[in-house]
Amino acid sequence: MKHSSFFWFVLPSTLLMLAFIAFPIVSVVSQSFYSAHEQVVVQVKNCGPFGCTMETSVDQEATAAIREAEPLGKFAGLDIYTDRNHLAFGEVAAAWVNSDGLPDFGRSLMNLPFYKALGFTLTYTAIVTPLTILLGFFVAIAVNSVAKALKGPTIFFSLLPMIVTPLVGSLILFWMVDARGILGTGLQWLTDDPNLSVKASTGLMWIMLMVYGVWHAAPFAFVVFYAGLQTVNTDTLESAMVDGATRWERIRFVVVPHLLPLVTFVALIQLMDNFRVFEPIVSFQASAHATSLSYAIYNDLGGETRLLSSAAATSVLTIIGIAILLSPVLVRTWRDFDRK
Repeated sequence: MKHSSFFWFVLPSTLLMLAFIAFPIVSVVSQSFYSAHEQVVVQVKNCGPFGCTMETSVDQEATAAIREAEPLGKFAGLDIYTDRNHLAFGEVAAAWVNSDGLPDFGRSLMNLPFYKALGFTLTYTAIVTPLTILLGFFVAIAVNSVAKALKGPTIFFSLLPMIVTPLVGSLILFWMVDARGILGTGLQWLTDDPNLSVKASTGLMWIMLMVYGVWHAAPFAFVVFYAGLQTVNTDTLESAMVDGATRWERIRFVVVPHLLPLVTFVALIQLMDNFRVFEPIVSFQASAHATSLSYAIYNDLGGETRLLSSAAATSVLTIIGIAILLSPVLVRTWRDFDRK
């Protein structure tokens, strides 16, 4: 392809990436270094028939003038990143000095907002991602073995969790785990505890959020692996059968190596999706038990006081976290490509 043709070919996608990816990231990073201006407070003398009193009021004109002169706010440098709501270096150092051991230090760390959200986010990502890949793979293997007459309905029902809107799907599970729901009642019967409540237990709430995450994301992995199974060399499978290989050995030594590039692809997508978990926490009303980095950003932007700088700093730390998580997979993919 000629250079001019290549330029016009990539220009639209380049402009879109700059407009919707690069520029927003630059804007968020720059905003994270500025904090909002404080309101200008003045003392006003108010005199009446019973004497004079001093009252405090906000000078709206002076405040508006400062904000107009510096719309980003006042420069704070890295102060927002190191405050108690984010990396909290001072609080972490104090917790390390005053803790009686690693378990006590961990509990102190989980009392800090950012590390509490980071702890759940990493746990959710570390558990949901491999379970999603495994479940999607085994469902694909099972569906691929179904009779042709039943494959259509089986594939449809296997895709239902992904078709259902995330908010609706999580609300359905939320109602099911209620004490009056079928799952909540079943858990009470199994544990012989009529007072058991998933919504009141942090551990059970974490488990339910992860169960929902696997249930909702597994169909995506299933679709990818099922498509990959259609490209497996049948001659190789037949040769393995002639040599006496069992079904498990054919899957292990023929199918799995063939699908490894797809495993990398699914892992990349799931790592990014799971690290920004948000909808289940809102639908399950689980913020008292579990908060993620995305929920922390939402919390900063909600309410009457919008903490734009705090949300921007959390967003930057989230981007850095995703980059760190993806780096091993990307490095491995690059090395495999370089060998070829």
